Amino acid sequence: MTAARVLIAGTPEIALATLQALTGSGIGPQAVLTHPARPAGRGKRLTASPVKRFALDRGIEVLQPATLKDPDVVAQIAGFEPDILVVAAYGLILPQNVLDIPATGCLNVHASLLPRWRGAAPIQAAILAGDAETGVSLMAMTAGLDCGPVYVEEVLAIGPEETAGELHDRLAALGGELLVRHFNAILSGALEAVEQDDARATYAGKINKQDARLDWQRPAGELHRQVRAYNPVPGAFFLLDDTPVKCWRASVVAGVTGSPGDVLSAGRDGIVIACGEDALRLDSLQRPGKRPVTAAEFAGSVAIAGRRLG
Repeated sequence: MTAARVLIAGTPEIALATLQALTGSGIGPQAVLTHPARPAGRGKRLTASPVKRFALDRGIEVLQPATLKDPDVVAQIAGFEPDILVVAAYGLILPQNVLDIPATGCLNVHASLLPRWRGAAPIQAAILAGDAETGVSLMAMTAGLDCGPVYVEEVLAIGPEETAGELHDRLAALGGELLVRHFNAILSGALEAVEQDDARATYAGKINKQDARLDWQRPAGELHRQVRAYNPVPGAFFLLDDTPVKCWRASVVAGVTGSPGDVLSAGRDGIVIACGEDALRLDSLQRPGKRPVTAAEFAGSVAIAGRRLG
């Protein structure tokens, strides 16, 4: 690989895959930028990001600015004199004075086929919309939201039962591999970026916990996609006696009708709930503070058969 001064900005696991791919190919970043430690888990203990843990293990300098609007932070980044800044799910907007620092510019590894699904949650959005495919785009960053010109894209089919977590892992691996494959060409200017068609743009906003609530008035196919899209975070759920119950796996039962929310059956073959169209079979459930169980285990411990869910 070409010798280059590289900075990497990223925070979660999908960014870690990009960092691992670059370091594995012999590109040692001068430093990484990542979010400050945040409370996580039941104890709300401060937890370093996956990117920070990896960087510290390998002696890579870590910067954790709370904002990129601080002139001292901008000066610190500029002091590295980077050729390129690679961004993957960083979590902070890069202002123009930061975008202007690297000689070759800033490159974003984005988990969608731009201009479809610009924004914060493209993986979940693709599943919710019933897209047959998604992919990874390598984009030259501009001041707008994921609207810069695209160097290259690679398509990935979405499995009919694939969850967001499973798709995330495949996209993360693809993103790192795609970046390494085209890194030299981008850095040297041999690969030209193509402007996006803004008229075709769609947006994937941040996920709200209430977005994951199952509404039995909706078609079972939509709810099935909801269960997949919000696995593992934040987890699709419904209320049972005002207690949220998360559903981790489900399937559509076509041609079965009933009043939306009616529990049509509950037993060894799952818990079947009537929806606005067809029915949804719940296969894996979890009550607060409990481990996930099969629907058969759940039905054996909770009186749910014959009830109507709100």
